[in-house]
Amino acid sequence: MPDDLILETREVTKEFRGFVAVAGVSLKVKRGSIHGLIGPNGAGKTTMFNLLTRFLPVTRGTILHRGEDVTRMPPAQVARRGVVRSFQISAVFGSLTALENVRIALQRPLGTSFRFWAPSRSLSVLDDRARALLADVDLQDLADVPAGELPYGRKRALELATTLALEPEVLLLDEPTAGMGHEDVGRVAELIKRVARGRTVLMVEHNLSVVADLCDTITVLARGSVLAEGSYAQVSADPSVREAYIGSAA
Repeated sequence: MPDDLILETREVTKEFRGFVAVAGVSLKVKRGSIHGLIGPNGAGKTTMFNLLTRFLPVTRGTILHRGEDVTRMPPAQVARRGVVRSFQISAVFGSLTALENVRIALQRPLGTSFRFWAPSRSLSVLDDRARALLADVDLQDLADVPAGELPYGRKRALELATTLALEPEVLLLDEPTAGMGHEDVGRVAELIKRVARGRTVLMVEHNLSVVADLCDTITVLARGSVLAEGSYAQVSADPSVREAYIGSAA
């Protein structure tokens, strides 16, 4: 693998009882880039994320991270290598404060992830780092607010903070602006741009204005296969891409 590539797939295929969800996808993600994965509904984007993070087994093909074959590696081991993802549905503990949510994510490096019986004061050593992560996503003033009371866009920002707590080298974002109003979309797009400094981001996103603003390279999937790849200007001018999007919400 060339030094500028951090994540690569070679002819990756995923079949479900004869249905081909991903068909021979070869993807090259450059180190330090923001790489967009777009396509109409049912194109195979989230399935690709599940394959890359090993939530689903690959039927055929190879996945490489830093040049090492991780195709059969357990999901937890892939995460420990620094390939970390978010999900379409916000996954935070609503009854815990924003600070407490981030502290839980920070426990993993300390090896205390399962010490639920320990007093909360034993985790105070993590407070400074947790507050710094909240500041990174503009939630420093909401640290003591229960996550369940946060507006939707701020919950997604909190989820981003908990993901950053795992110190990802490659950050996979699955529709980070889904369901947001215009103001929240702009805020989260700026946050993604900020946290992308010093790391690689691969993102599935339906909002094409966000993709155009953030992504260095865009891969377009349709029916499980790569339809086009290049800059936003290149893929948006591709007649096959425009045809694939006819009638889609994007």
